[in-house]
Parts: sequence; C-alpha cells; structure tokens
Amino acid sequence: MSAAALSNWIAATELSRTIQSAGWIIPTLQTIHILSIAVLFSSVVLVDLRLWRLFERDLPVKDVTRRFLPVIWPVLLILLTSGAVLIVAEPKRSLMNSTFYLKMGLLIAAILLSAGLQWSLSADPNFWDKTKSRLVAGRLAAALSILIWGGVIIAGRWIAYTAV
Repeated sequence: MSAAALSNWIAATELSRTIQSAGWIIPTLQTIHILSIAVLFSSVVLVDLRLWRLFERDLPVKDVTRRFLPVIWPVLLILLTSGAVLIVAEPKRSLMNSTFYLKMGLLIAAILLSAGLQWSLSADPNFWDKTKSRLVAGRLAAALSILIWGGVIIAGRWIAYTAV
C-alpha cells in the first residue's frame, strides 16, 4: 500500500474525523508531545553530560543513570502514543512527508543508542571508565546521542515546513 493510499484510508476513518473535528484534541496532543520531548531530551542530555564529566562530576555514573534513565522509557511510550494519534489526526501531514521518515529513522537510531548505553551502564556502572578507549568511546556515544536526539527534534519540527 502506498503512503498516499494509507494516508487516505486513515483520514477516512471515524477516529481521524473525530479528532479533526474536535478543536481541542490536536493542540492538547501537541502540548503533551512537546512536554514529553523536553523531559526525554533533558534526561538523555544529563546522562550524556555526566559521561563527558560536565555534569554531577562528584556523583558516580550509576547514581546519575539511576536518577535519569528510568524516565526515558515511559516518556518515550507517551511520545510514541501521542505521535501515533497525531498521525491518525493528520495522516497526510506525516505520511506524505519525507522529513517524517527522516525523523523516524533518527528516532530508531536514538532509541537503539539509548538502549545500548543504558544496557552497558546497568550491566556495569563503570563500563565507560575502565579503560581510556572506553572513556573515549563513551564520550563519542554520548555526543552522538545528543546529536541524534537533537536531530529527531529538529526533523519533527521541520515536518511543518516541508508539508505536502
């Protein structure tokens, strides 16, 4: 099924028409989505900055990760849910837009990188501090994490400017 056919099918559903006709649903979902982005990105950045030793240097990595990483996954679920409902509300805005697919690709990369970082830190909180090469790799992963999550945010915002 093509993106256009899928978009037309979704737009014709009762759920899509209901969301579109209620003037408060889309702005409410967008607000929830944006606030969730802020929480998720803040949590990711704080952990990444700790790996760079630019934040909470006096605390062990495990304390910082225990505080901020658990927030990521429930908030990500809220983001995915609100994003899916926004797609149902305005399917052509997303499904017919190449920037949307860039955002989804970056989102998959960001989720995988975050999961990998969290897994390595939960298995061994000192994993990235054990050797010089791991320290460098951890800092590169942290920088890449910030860049990719930032790319998700920019691409998400850019969808409005590349609409069909």
